Amino acid sequence: MRVDVDATLHAEWMRGRTALVTGGGGRDGGPGTVGWAISRLLARHGAAVAVLDRDPAAAERTVSQIERAGGRATAVIADITDDDGCARAVAEAGDALGGLDTLVNNVAAWSPAELFDVEPGQFDELLTLNLKTAWQMTRHAVTVMPAGGAIVNITSVAARRAGTMYGLSKAALESMTGGAAYLLGERGIRINAVELGALWTAGVADNLPSEAREPRRKMAALQTEGDCWDAASAVLFLASDHARWISGQVLSVDGGGPPRMPYPGAARSPAAAGAGARS
Repeated sequence: MRVDVDATLHAEWMRGRTALVTGGGGRDGGPGTVGWAISRLLARHGAAVAVLDRDPAAAERTVSQIERAGGRATAVIADITDDDGCARAVAEAGDALGGLDTLVNNVAAWSPAELFDVEPGQFDELLTLNLKTAWQMTRHAVTVMPAGGAIVNITSVAARRAGTMYGLSKAALESMTGGAAYLLGERGIRINAVELGALWTAGVADNLPSEAREPRRKMAALQTEGDCWDAASAVLFLASDHARWISGQVLSVDGGGPPRMPYPGAARSPAAAGAGARS
């Protein structure tokens, strides 16, 4: 763990704030989920957190950990593929926390399926889980959020070249983030996105063998492995007042992007720096 969520803080970035995190349930072990880490870190910084999950045990696990650490949290159980479920979740969170000023749209479903390899039913399912859930939660949350509120959407570097259905849905989410920024700006509500690279999280471990971990580490220019806490730290910044004049942006958490590739037919060395053909 690169973040000590039980350490004493000298400054709490989210003191007095109330946050709803979708897909915030925790697990018994493993590398941790992104929603769990976000919930823990927001609570560590003073936010009262509504942990939304369709799995009651998972939601309660996160809530218990927050409460044991001295924070305040409540579990909200809902299926947010259903619009009425989203409305109820927002209302329940607001009632339990005494208001709602922060929303993190984290629920997603990964698939390696390429654009034209899916049937219409799977197309609809992936767009619903990765885009429509965020749209539904946002449309209900903004009716109760005050000026100064913040929304953070979790997206993926797969959006940069959307050759998969997952990438297409995340590209659409990023587009919605930008479009919503100027619409919600009139209400004083900010909305941004965190674009995740090849982090090693519980969700990734569910879909990839452990042998994939080292090659994924080498996919980043920094040559280090990211985890769920790197995602949570970016969300904390964008949700807090430290980002008070930032809206409609996509913050990439990707270890610097792909590593530098060798140039075909040319060897790099310090002595050769600056030398080359002139035109």
